[in-house]
Amino acid sequence: MKSINKIIVILLLAAAIAGCKKSFLDRPSNSQISSNNFYQTTSDLRLATASLYGGSEWWQWHNGALLPFGDVLSGTGYFPYYGDLVQLYTRTITGQNGIVSSGWTGLYNVIAQCNTVINAIQQQASSSISATDKNAAIAEARFIRGVAYYHLAVYWGAVPIIEDNSKLIQNPLLNRNIVSDVYKFIAKDLTYAAQNLPNSDITGRVTTWSAQGMLGKTYLTMSGLGQSGGTRNQALLDSAKKYAGNVCKNSGLVLLSNYYNLFKAQYNDNPESLFALQWTAGVGYGNGNDWLTYSPSNDINPLKTGAWTPLAPTYDLYQMYTAKDTVRRKATIMLNGDYYPELNAAGGGYTATSVCMKKHIIGNEKDNNAPTMDIWSSIEHNAILRLADVYLVYAEAIMGNSATTTNADALLYFNKVRTRAGVDAALVLSPDIILRERRIEFAFEGQYWIDLVRLSYYNPQKALDMINNQQRVTFTYDPVTRIATPDASTGTSVLPATISSFTLQIPASELASDPKLAQPAVPYY
Repeated sequence: MKSINKIIVILLLAAAIAGCKKSFLDRPSNSQISSNNFYQTTSDLRLATASLYGGSEWWQWHNGALLPFGDVLSGTGYFPYYGDLVQLYTRTITGQNGIVSSGWTGLYNVIAQCNTVINAIQQQASSSISATDKNAAIAEARFIRGVAYYHLAVYWGAVPIIEDNSKLIQNPLLNRNIVSDVYKFIAKDLTYAAQNLPNSDITGRVTTWSAQGMLGKTYLTMSGLGQSGGTRNQALLDSAKKYAGNVCKNSGLVLLSNYYNLFKAQYNDNPESLFALQWTAGVGYGNGNDWLTYSPSNDINPLKTGAWTPLAPTYDLYQMYTAKDTVRRKATIMLNGDYYPELNAAGGGYTATSVCMKKHIIGNEKDNNAPTMDIWSSIEHNAILRLADVYLVYAEAIMGNSATTTNADALLYFNKVRTRAGVDAALVLSPDIILRERRIEFAFEGQYWIDLVRLSYYNPQKALDMINNQQRVTFTYDPVTRIATPDASTGTSVLPATISSFTLQIPASELASDPKLAQPAVPYY
């Protein structure tokens, strides 16, 4: 299969421009890919932008923070023993939390790489390359930069905006920029991407539909910023509706018919995947997808090793699933007695003996026909943005500030997600129904914390009630009686959330390097 993933294998060394640095303020090192003799052809541009889709730049955030922030912090998952993860779960986060530091540094590593590529194309690309090709390459980098800043804004709110890495040499101390300007910057990046990316591309590359889908999600998030009384900015809701609706109606893309298959490597980069990180096998620690370390058993892992401690679902998540919602439940979480024929297929499959995350546990090297796959390099290309997300964004944008809606378009696209899952179609939508659907659909994809933060912008009390009223405990499951029993002990030390809980603190190491980060945020525009 012709795929961007093959290009990434070539660029593993070149992709280390930004690296995994101690601080996002460190200047990215020079490399051959950014030298004066590189950006001479359209093929060179394509090689440069391919480096933005995976590898070491994304590793620190992806493997260190994506699931901990999206699912542990939000009360969807639980991981024992590791103190930094327990801090997220119990809301006892300190400035020394390594996951918080990895998330911050990792996202700025991605941004630094994007800036390097953007500025190099603008300053060094040969005049023989068409403006269309230059703009498309810049658009790829700006899309990915916009995605990175979107996550920074959701997690930390006001953060520094950096467009030119070289300026850090003269002025390494930066103020944070006000959160509304960060979102404005994100929207500008994504708008440029939507205008300059093609309608289609090779497998794994982003397109205008990726950008418009992310732009719809960004406007939906922005619509609640600075609002009160449970209402959102209607003009921004209309923008979310416009861009998400364009993807729904005009992209020609459809949901993958089987939800379960979304999380098999054989279905990497399917048409539903609007933006996925491109991981490959055999690349070594720090360059690949190491989510297989959350596996419940060495028997289903590459080289039969690395299944140290699984990520467990909470009882609160388990209760979200109705009796009919079996496809999504089994694809997302394992219960005792569940049988998975595709895991360790040569050994007769795998029967679960504990309650744990199933999503992203794709089996061993033989199951995936990937001889060099190990626990540090799963070949699953996990999606950061799926078409189902855009469908639900569209439905929510249509509903807007109404308490309920029976709008035909909203129901049509909302129920496409429900129908694919094999559950009954909804006859009416409400904010609670949509948020519940999002939690089930995207559990263990790093999304639920983002949804709660978005809610906190315009209805903080409801967001607090939702997170504080969770049954934030693990549970056991009896396959004979089919009864789940919550374990109250895992919830005893969880602190009540306050409105400040929805904004992560800046890592202490960053504050020590740049005391200006502790000052009030300033405008960027």
